Amino acid sequence: MKVKFGSAIFAHALCWALALATSAAYAGVVVVLNSGDASVSLIDQESRKELRRYEVGKEPHHLMTTPDGSFLVVANAAGNDLMFLDPKSGEVVRRLRGIPDPYQIGYSPDKNWFISAGNRLNRVDVYAARGAELTLVKSIAAAKTPSHIAFSADSRLAFVTLQDSDEVAAISLTNHTLLWKMKVGAMPAGLWMTPDDKHLLVGLTGADSVEVINWRTQQSVKRIKTGKGAHNFRPLGDGRHLFVSNRVENSVSVIDQISLEKKYDIAVPGGPDCMELSADGTQLWVTQRWIKQVAVIDVPQRKVVHTVKVGRSPHGIFFSNSAPWK
Repeated sequence: MKVKFGSAIFAHALCWALALATSAAYAGVVVVLNSGDASVSLIDQESRKELRRYEVGKEPHHLMTTPDGSFLVVANAAGNDLMFLDPKSGEVVRRLRGIPDPYQIGYSPDKNWFISAGNRLNRVDVYAARGAELTLVKSIAAAKTPSHIAFSADSRLAFVTLQDSDEVAAISLTNHTLLWKMKVGAMPAGLWMTPDDKHLLVGLTGADSVEVINWRTQQSVKRIKTGKGAHNFRPLGDGRHLFVSNRVENSVSVIDQISLEKKYDIAVPGGPDCMELSADGTQLWVTQRWIKQVAVIDVPQRKVVHTVKVGRSPHGIFFSNSAPWK
């Protein structure tokens, strides 16, 4: 199956022109996905005020840029489609229908593969990615409740957490088969590959820790105790330190990816979830799932300094002038 951007979906030239025209007006825009409201909030990064809110497909949960940075891809899980936004303005440019249940998405490091984890369908879809065209190569059964995604540095393997079977699965991107599954702790969610490509870090949302896995030997190395509901990751951009959101503990932890130890915690109320970091590393923006807010953390002070009201169940968050994902 090939899925292309058709002219019937949008008048591309007009939409692109409009997006370019608005990008100056929305310089420094923060994009927040309100999964409970099927909407996107656009926030001015400097004033920290919501500029506007618009409807998208049902259950927008996660987002990421295309490998060339041209688009911000929003995955509407229950809407079965992808929205392509201007990453600077947050305005919709294109829409791609016929992508079943894209709960979490990811591009392989070599840019050749696009992976969609179907949370409610218990499957992982592998697409060949060629510019603006996605070609479905294989749908792989992945029970139960595939969630987050990570890749080996050589793009040969994709790893997916299976939340309701307490497992991590490894999928070959060479022959598109499920290679193995291994048990981990309770309700694994966020997944992160360390910069040395040696360890997978798994956020145990049903526990209070991050599990460290040697994925080559399929063995658990240790558990780093962070806080109850350890969930998702965002690197500090220095190639060493990593933020971990603890949804139940209402905190964000910082761990060292070399020593594999926790460094400190920051209190963040309201179910902290996804995170984005300013380019200078001083401001961490965190979605607060249970209280319809986004928190802004002063990283040097290690405390919340501002909150912004958004829609129900805010999840994914992004802004273009962010710290590197490393």
